[in-house]
Amino acid sequence: MFDKLLTLIFGSQNERDVKALRPVVAEIEKREAWAQSFTDDQFPEQTKILKERLSKGETLDDILIDAFALAREAAKRVLGERAYPCQLMGSLVLNSGRITEMKTGEGKTLMCVCAAYLNSLSGKGVHIVTVNDYLAERDSQWMGRVYRFLGQSVGCILSNMDYEARKAAYACDLTYGTNNELGFDYLRDNMQVDASRKVQRGFNFCIVDEIDSILIDEARTPLIISGQGEDDTYKYHEVDKYVDQFEEMEKDPKTKDYPDEVQMLPEERAALKGDYKIDEKSKRISFTDKGMNKINDILHKHGLIAEGTSVFDEENFEYVHYFTQALRAHVLYHEDVDYVVRDGQVQIVDEFTGRILEGRRYGDGLHQAIEAKEHLKIAQRNRTLATITFQNFFRMYDKLSGMTGTAQTEAVEFSRIYNLDVVAIPTNKPVARIDENDEVYLNEDAKWNAIVKEIEEAHKKGQPVLVGTISVEKSEHLSALLTRKGIRHEVLNAKNHAREALIIAEAGAKGSVTVATNMAGRGTDIKLGGSPEMRARKRAGTGATQEQYEAALAIEKEQWQKDYEEVKNLGGLYVIGSERHESRRIDNQLRGRSGRQGDPGRSKFYISMDDDLMRLFGGERMKKIMAGIGMKDDEPINHPWLNKSIARAQHKVEERNFEIRKNLLDYDDVLNKQRSFIYEQRDEILLDEDLSTRVMNNARDKVSEIFEIYESERRGSKDGSAENALAENLKNTFGLEFETVPTDEETVIAALQNDITQKELLVGKANLNMFIRYQYVQRIDKQWLDQLEYLDSLREAVHLRSYGSKNPLTEYKIDGFNQFDAMLDNIRDSVTSRIFKVKVQIQPAGMQRQAPKTIQNMNAEHKEAQSAITPQRAFNARDARSQAANSAMKTGRQGQNVTIMRTLPKVGRNDPCPCGSGKKYKQCHGKNA
Repeated sequence: MFDKLLTLIFGSQNERDVKALRPVVAEIEKREAWAQSFTDDQFPEQTKILKERLSKGETLDDILIDAFALAREAAKRVLGERAYPCQLMGSLVLNSGRITEMKTGEGKTLMCVCAAYLNSLSGKGVHIVTVNDYLAERDSQWMGRVYRFLGQSVGCILSNMDYEARKAAYACDLTYGTNNELGFDYLRDNMQVDASRKVQRGFNFCIVDEIDSILIDEARTPLIISGQGEDDTYKYHEVDKYVDQFEEMEKDPKTKDYPDEVQMLPEERAALKGDYKIDEKSKRISFTDKGMNKINDILHKHGLIAEGTSVFDEENFEYVHYFTQALRAHVLYHEDVDYVVRDGQVQIVDEFTGRILEGRRYGDGLHQAIEAKEHLKIAQRNRTLATITFQNFFRMYDKLSGMTGTAQTEAVEFSRIYNLDVVAIPTNKPVARIDENDEVYLNEDAKWNAIVKEIEEAHKKGQPVLVGTISVEKSEHLSALLTRKGIRHEVLNAKNHAREALIIAEAGAKGSVTVATNMAGRGTDIKLGGSPEMRARKRAGTGATQEQYEAALAIEKEQWQKDYEEVKNLGGLYVIGSERHESRRIDNQLRGRSGRQGDPGRSKFYISMDDDLMRLFGGERMKKIMAGIGMKDDEPINHPWLNKSIARAQHKVEERNFEIRKNLLDYDDVLNKQRSFIYEQRDEILLDEDLSTRVMNNARDKVSEIFEIYESERRGSKDGSAENALAENLKNTFGLEFETVPTDEETVIAALQNDITQKELLVGKANLNMFIRYQYVQRIDKQWLDQLEYLDSLREAVHLRSYGSKNPLTEYKIDGFNQFDAMLDNIRDSVTSRIFKVKVQIQPAGMQRQAPKTIQNMNAEHKEAQSAITPQRAFNARDARSQAANSAMKTGRQGQNVTIMRTLPKVGRNDPCPCGSGKKYKQCHGKNA
């Protein structure tokens, strides 16, 4: 109540945010005359002046007014478009690291220019992210002219680019690219073995176009770089043969749910029919006891498992996974809804946009199961080499912002996960679109008939119609109904997305009917009367000169003006939604295709009780009530209360989906902390020119651990076995052998220091450093792959611990970080051991490779042979036990050459860190050692 009173007095938070922007916009407009006074050649000079001001200590806020005024004037001169005050407001919001919500057609592409230009002046780079290659290339060319006019460089990252082109694009002041390409480049950079081969140069400022699509809709799909794993493709083919033998468990006719087996007596449970249960909301399959026994019988009958064993044995239990995925593929994943089959491949369709997700594959064997279902060649299962979610990728930027037409419905998620506030910018002209109440029908056939009738009436008048569907299958069904009625139309879905730009350009033309999935030309405007630019290109023909194109454009613009007025008088674009989506935001995006820049428009949704949203969230009960009160199939319900109840259902689904994404992020944050640390350490190793020091520091810690064990054993034994164990430990770990076992750490450390110094002398510091670097990188990469697999399996298994009243996430964190600590120790120990065990072989110029020589004998000749040694053949790693005895080490004389004196008390790796943090030394200041 108090909050409502404050809002009534002071206005909403959004109103206050917009009000605070108006004085800044007024200051920018005052500088317009100043910006207009420059000649075209002076704009790059003004950019240099602004950069100099930054270099002398001024901040971006200090130069904001001048930079915005220059960018606005540059856009006016280059594109002939002057940013409206509302567009300046939106750009100010972007610069402040927030999300700008602007209605469709308000000019978001032009709006971001000022903020992008200002931030590019820092020299740290600006990334502008779009949802596909087409928009990235279009915007980089279109807006790139403005930035180049101002003296800034512009690059674009496309999927078909090579290494050199990518590196050059990232080195530009402003770089356009898709979320996928930027994410994959980050992962690839962190798999390089040479730091100079990285293409990206940091994460400074990012503007994400259609930020809700990228950070919300795609948040559940991580980016994965993979390599080939084990070949189990034949098992998917085998299992697929027997899927039709399984039956779904019968549901209780009263509750419409599965019976609770836990509450049943054994004889009641045995009487149940059915092999599996379906959770349609979360797309899961679970087998009943009867189903598990059927799997066991099938495996035995067809000789897939050995006699005397069962599916419940550890070596056979994987078949449960194969059968589960096969059933999911057949029962829950449908062609032309979840995926399409094209060119002999299963291609995933994005449920939110209707676009093909190029290069994406379902994980955990589901993709292979679908390939088996469709009788296609099954691709070998891959092993994850690197992975990251968009949530964690975009949180790496120092400043993140974004723009979209629909963000307010997800404002809570943006705030909680990304710490981003949403500011809705008022439109330049009032929205004239009429949003009508939904029409609800009893069944799907009645709904489709009503939609076709509505399209027919609008088409006769000449009013353009855009119909939104949620799947390829539904778009093709409607297309068939329209064809029967003789209504000419275009279909835009994942099967013909190559013609997207052409179809959308003409979607606003008089008499046009366009049936589209949710892709519906997101990122492009639908102009009433059609697109004069597209028609001009067609009129001029391919290979036309610029003069010919401009002549054709002048003719088409004149005709377009007449068409525009005619369509405007007919009521503008009529948007019809064929059903409600789970998210209100997707519905709002469809509505937003109509009514741009104050144009008239109309939108309406048609719903049936058979639609997925209604069916999964209470539709069955409502359908019975409607039928019970005598509602007929072709009789619609149309009432604002019904709209509100549907909106409430959508809100519940949105909250559920948010919790799913939040839960996924909680788990991924554990992986992200580990990934960040491992990549940071990997980068340090790639750039470190003195890795032998790092190796020696690790060796000191390992020697301390060995002597701690020795001291503990020595106190408990009197027969000298502790000394023997110490000698064996030193030999196995470092390849060290002594005539007399040293009882102090300093002697061993001195011997190790002498060993690594001798190796530096023999092969050169640079060669030794390169070898150590290779050993580290190779070991880190291998261990990290194992860690990824461990975390993946742990995540699946840890949920079972909830039965023991334990929090699965807490258990995941504890086990995940314990394994990670063990991995780091393993990397340090294995690399350190390998460096000391390895022996140098010298191959003098012009001679065949000789037998290994001891370090002592090689001292005299290493200078002569140095030119013949390459990093690839300078070392041979061998087991320490097979090496010839090193006389210098045997006599312990190395300990006399180098003496390590300790000036501070020794801190063990498992001791509390002296800094007072409360952490173990190895997890605090000792983790980089």
